[in-house]
Amino acid sequence: MERDESVNVLGGALAPCSMNPVTGFFRDGHCNTCAADQGSHTVCAVMTAEFLAYSKYVGNDLSTPRPEFGFAGLKPGDQWCLCAARFMQAHEEGCAPEVHLAATHKRALEIVPLNVLQQHSV
Repeated sequence: MERDESVNVLGGALAPCSMNPVTGFFRDGHCNTCAADQGSHTVCAVMTAEFLAYSKYVGNDLSTPRPEFGFAGLKPGDQWCLCAARFMQAHEEGCAPEVHLAATHKRALEIVPLNVLQQHSV
């Protein structure tokens, strides 16, 4: 799988999102992406209790540990590479988490307008 260029939404080098928990489509701590990343895991988001509850409600439980996948479950304050469409859905529902623009991949802009990301910038 060939990775897309590691460039953030501001045009600079893609900053790390999180190594604890380790995140990203490639589990490299960055919101890197490629053609195989169907969900576009490109938005570096800071989890909140409200967003985690919302995500679970809409069918993606990020808070429950899944040891069989080496996943401890996310808690408020954790940073995670979210699918751009899920972030946009949460924004439209009024419960989007904050984002780190420097760690958000430019491919997120195919789904989420920059001004929306900026509204939620840390």
